[in-house]
Amino acid sequence: MSEKKLKTIFEKIWDNHVVKHADGYPDALFIDRHFIHEVTSPQAFDGLKKRGIKVFNTSRTTATADHNVPTKDQHLPIKEALSRHQVETLRKNCSEYGVDLYDLGHPFQGIVHIIGPELGLTLPGMTIVCGDSHTSTHGAFGNIAFGIGTSEVEQVLATQCILQYKAKTMKIEINGTLGKGVVSKDIILYIISKISASGATGFFVEYAGEAIRNLSMEARMTICNMSIEMGARGGLIAPDEITFNYIKGRTFAPQGEKFDDAVEEWKKLTTDEGASYDSILKFDAADIAPMITYGTNPGMGMKVTDRIPTLNELKEISEQTSFTKSLEYMGLEQGSSLLGKSIDYVFIGSCTNARIEDLRMVASMVKGKTKAKNVEVWVVPGSKQVEEQARKEGLDKIFEQAGFELRSPGCSACLGMNEDKVPAGKYCISTSNRNFEGRQGPKSRTFLASPLSAAAAAITGKVTDVRELV
Repeated sequence: MSEKKLKTIFEKIWDNHVVKHADGYPDALFIDRHFIHEVTSPQAFDGLKKRGIKVFNTSRTTATADHNVPTKDQHLPIKEALSRHQVETLRKNCSEYGVDLYDLGHPFQGIVHIIGPELGLTLPGMTIVCGDSHTSTHGAFGNIAFGIGTSEVEQVLATQCILQYKAKTMKIEINGTLGKGVVSKDIILYIISKISASGATGFFVEYAGEAIRNLSMEARMTICNMSIEMGARGGLIAPDEITFNYIKGRTFAPQGEKFDDAVEEWKKLTTDEGASYDSILKFDAADIAPMITYGTNPGMGMKVTDRIPTLNELKEISEQTSFTKSLEYMGLEQGSSLLGKSIDYVFIGSCTNARIEDLRMVASMVKGKTKAKNVEVWVVPGSKQVEEQARKEGLDKIFEQAGFELRSPGCSACLGMNEDKVPAGKYCISTSNRNFEGRQGPKSRTFLASPLSAAAAAITGKVTDVRELV
């Protein structure tokens, strides 16, 4: 009799969802929840129409408008033609195919990766996909969540399955206690700076260790959100009591005895002791400091008190050309410090950091203070529910007194797709996930940082070590 194979949590969930397996071919994987939005779904629905087929399972598909929507005057008709067309097309498709849509004005509308968890649609042990790379966010609940392309969106709409090769497994442990002013965004920026923007390519990452277990669910979502920024297929964290307490009572989560039964099943979602990974990395929480990026990919990051590397300090010769190009784009010098660097914009939002905890964090930093005159600050909540909660707690008043503009939910200045763009040549400290060239608008310059660090910069008008203010 053969011994039972020890499995990681990733392997357990994957194997539980394989509909068909054949050696040498991708697995047919069943998908529990499919999120769609206005940007990557139109072509997929067009494909269904051409083939004359329906959405296979509308109850497992959830739509919202988020990427290309205005965050000002959201109650008015959309002015920008492309955005208006995309949202109208989403409305038409969802109506025609019977898909639930949380449209502009709906109390559940918001960034797709924020509304899933807050509504209880995201649950442990699931497989979750969306036509958006940061679908990895949902992995914080102990599930397999990943972004897919438009042709794959059509595939899932048509069959509720997707063809995928099984990823390799990586475990990243963060042990010890975080220092003052260090939050989850700093953890993930630190990891990416250590292993590079391609260091986890081909892997599904499981985050573990004392520092991870001590994080709230919203902080865990930030970690998993940026897994894709180091090349990973996705990231996940084993569910625990913090997870279960977060889920309990949410709109679409199991209720009463069904919730209790579900928890008993969710508790089984752990990596077997002795199970092997393809790669294991360990880091000390004490070594993590407030982080900031200086280049044009998330791997080009450093402790805010460090200096930008020089060409001679780069480990790989192949990195030199992109490094030089990045610094030219950013208008920065190798070997220089960013501390005290004047900035023009602060953006607090995105699927990485637009939850109520993020807004509370910012409010606690700026209460009783006023933004620097040279800085424009946008605070964009991740959902209508986050916005309403912020107003209920009086955070809107704190932001108003500080000179921060609180807007309506949307992806906003995370990407230069909507009206919220940073002007050319201007510097923005952003709580989003990508600092690519032109990501926040043509020739805009982005520094990625935590909500705390962004709030500190808004008050001082420059890159600041947040530890000086907390």
